[in-house]
Amino acid sequence: MASVFLYHVVGDLTVGKPEMGEFCETESVEAAIKAIGESTECGIPVWKRKPHAGIETNEMRQQRFVGILNSLDIVAFFAKKECMEDHDKALNTPVAEVVAPNNSLLRQVDPGTRLIDALEMMKHGVRRLLVRKSVVWQGMSKRFSILYNGKWLKNADTSGSSNNLGASSNRPSSSSTTSARDKFCCLSREDVIRFLIGCLGALAPLPLSSISSVGAINPNYKSIEATSPAIEATKKLPEDPSAIAVIEQLQDGQYKIIGEISASKLWKCDHLAAAWALANLSGGQFVMGVEDNMSSRSLKVIAVNQAAGNNDLANGGESTRPKKFSSKSIGFDPANPSFAASRTMYRGRSAPLTCKVTSSLAAVMAQMLSHRATHVWVTEDESDDVLVGVVGYADIMVAVTKQPASVVPPPGRSTEHSSIANEIHI
Repeated sequence: MASVFLYHVVGDLTVGKPEMGEFCETESVEAAIKAIGESTECGIPVWKRKPHAGIETNEMRQQRFVGILNSLDIVAFFAKKECMEDHDKALNTPVAEVVAPNNSLLRQVDPGTRLIDALEMMKHGVRRLLVRKSVVWQGMSKRFSILYNGKWLKNADTSGSSNNLGASSNRPSSSSTTSARDKFCCLSREDVIRFLIGCLGALAPLPLSSISSVGAINPNYKSIEATSPAIEATKKLPEDPSAIAVIEQLQDGQYKIIGEISASKLWKCDHLAAAWALANLSGGQFVMGVEDNMSSRSLKVIAVNQAAGNNDLANGGESTRPKKFSSKSIGFDPANPSFAASRTMYRGRSAPLTCKVTSSLAAVMAQMLSHRATHVWVTEDESDDVLVGVVGYADIMVAVTKQPASVVPPPGRSTEHSSIANEIHI
């Protein structure tokens, strides 16, 4: 196992991270949309209100955590019939009625927790790590005995107890000042991947191995047919990654991916617009038009000038009446001969993020980070669209923590090169 996992700690990843502000379950969905737009991994942790009296323990804080709310959850909620009829009521709904309760998605850890232990937690479903800020931790060697405010710290044995919920007693301990008692930052899996991509030399030759050789491809993905109603995606909302592939079946029985309905794609979109499309369009129409530059106001009602009748036309009169936004109004008319051409036009704008089975692990990591995506769809090497599976954050973390013997070196890489690369230190 690479030394980077053993000698780096969670505290290394918190440098420069802002203090976390808790988003309360009593806040409105409208406020949640704004918060999600500024978040990582397209979602925000939701908390119960903090009690006013007494000192809060780690267990009490963990119990206050409700779950993580993302853009797909909100769009699926807006797509319900009662929400479509009253947008104002839907926007003012408390997020407690929308978020799916899951207390296991967040864990509070000590800043001295080893990186390998944090990765193990995230491999098993943890998506956020709550880390106390402004603490002093005693590293396991002189090399890592530092205080993050720029001061060097000598190794010293302390009798203080560790606040790490998942760490054993032989791990680094920490202590906090009274002023920093309630200051925390929140680390996401994106933060961990961003840190690891800066340590690729220490992980060699793993980063150059293909995702298929390291077992990073997950074939168990959720999908709907392009001809099926897009609303069917809300009946099978996946937990991780939060994405549903929109597919077309080929003649040989394989499936071609034409788009996706996911929290990543809906992250900073007009949620009301996307909800209307989800409730009224097919899966194929949704992925081709969800990014159309239409405002939510125009989705509710589009005013068009139409003739009231032949008599009104003869009199030169016109009447204006509201017309509901439809797929045909943006060119989604399957009966229209130009429909195939319009598909190509929209296809490029909402194309899913894909890679090939032969893509390297490092390339997929960089692809996810550059697009701020939680996953990448995997296609066959010979075809760009034939879907094989998906790679998410958890799959990458499983791959990078595998023992070297279980990783197949990429073609053309000698064992001598691999042994030298493993000795590279950060």
